[in-house]
Amino acid sequence: MMSDNNSCSGDCSACGSECISAGEGGATVTLNLDDGTSVECAVLTIYSAAGREYIALLPLNENGENEDGEVYLYRFSEENGEPTLENIEDDDEYEAASDGFDQWLDDQEYNDLVYEEEEEPSAE
Repeated sequence: MMSDNNSCSGDCSACGSECISAGEGGATVTLNLDDGTSVECAVLTIYSAAGREYIALLPLNENGENEDGEVYLYRFSEENGEPTLENIEDDDEYEAASDGFDQWLDDQEYNDLVYEEEEEPSAE
C-alpha cells in the first residue's frame, strides 16, 4: 500500500523525482510482513535489471530514519495502474537485482560528484 506523499505513484521515472528521502516528502510504502507486522519504507528507486523492473526500499523506524543501512529489493510491476511488489525467490534473479541496484548506487555517486564539481567556483 503506497502512502500519498507528493501524489507519487511509486514510478520515479514518471515524475523525475529521485525519491531518496522520505523525511523530505519522498514516496513511502508500507510493507505487511509474513509475521503480521508492518514496516514503513522509503522508496529509493525503481530500476531495470536483467529485463525486469525492481524497487529498492529503505526500511524506516518510528522516527522515519534507517538505523542499519539495510535495503529491501522486490520485483516491481503495475497492475491496473497500481504498484505491485513480489518477493525475489530465485538466487540468480536476486543477484541480478542486487547488481542492478549496485549500478544505480554507483550512478548516483557519479552524478553527485559531477554536480559538486559544477557548483565549485572557478579559481581565477
